[in-house]
Amino acid sequence: MKAMIFAAGMGTRLRPLTDQMPKALVPVAGIPLLQRVLLRLASAGFDDITINIHHLGQQIADFLRANRNFGLRIHISDERGQLLNTGGGIRHARPFLEGDEPFLVHNVDILTDADLRALWQHHLARKAEATLLVGKRETKRYLLMDPDMTLHGWTNKQTGEVRPQGLQGNYDEWAFAGIHVLSPSLFRRMEGTRWEQPFSIIDFYLDICTHTLVQGLPIRATHWFDTGTPETLARANAWYRQQPKTGWNI
Repeated sequence: MKAMIFAAGMGTRLRPLTDQMPKALVPVAGIPLLQRVLLRLASAGFDDITINIHHLGQQIADFLRANRNFGLRIHISDERGQLLNTGGGIRHARPFLEGDEPFLVHNVDILTDADLRALWQHHLARKAEATLLVGKRETKRYLLMDPDMTLHGWTNKQTGEVRPQGLQGNYDEWAFAGIHVLSPSLFRRMEGTRWEQPFSIIDFYLDICTHTLVQGLPIRATHWFDTGTPETLARANAWYRQQPKTGWNI
């Protein structure tokens, strides 16, 4: 089973911690984020994993080499020449991700015990092009979905922006949880000059959701941490230090 970890980000919200260290190697209770996500993916059956790199990317490559890739088949999708954003990063990694089965994409700063294999299997059962793990947490930006959890749009509650413009109807607001599954057929929709530049995968989903099935799956987990800010990183550190080092909590 294939997966991709987004590890190329600048980690600007964690500065000065990330001035000399890529966000992927920031430790939580003594264990780097990348290591926690890798072993979580491995426990769910994902053994062919692509990792994109940009900011201080050589440190990530050296870390993987020193740990013998944690026994996994790992590919490096090198974005050190240009940071490609989430959608562009997936498009750039196409040679590693294309195949007969869907692949899972996981932000390196998300820590959760959500059932990743169940998400992958749900995606297969629904025959969707993309399935996004979503929750009801408070945020500024929400995905707009109908009762069948089909994506129709997006809104920014702070600015009042709604996309696509003129969208009407009563939709539930869901926050993206940073984990999604994509069918490789989506690569064909990324072809052409429109998607050659860096682009957001959410922008891409909003563009295609009017004519293809992009859906959400509510997260079922006892914990979910976005460790991208000093405050949320501190909460994750405190929580993990209290947990036994068994099972999913490595």
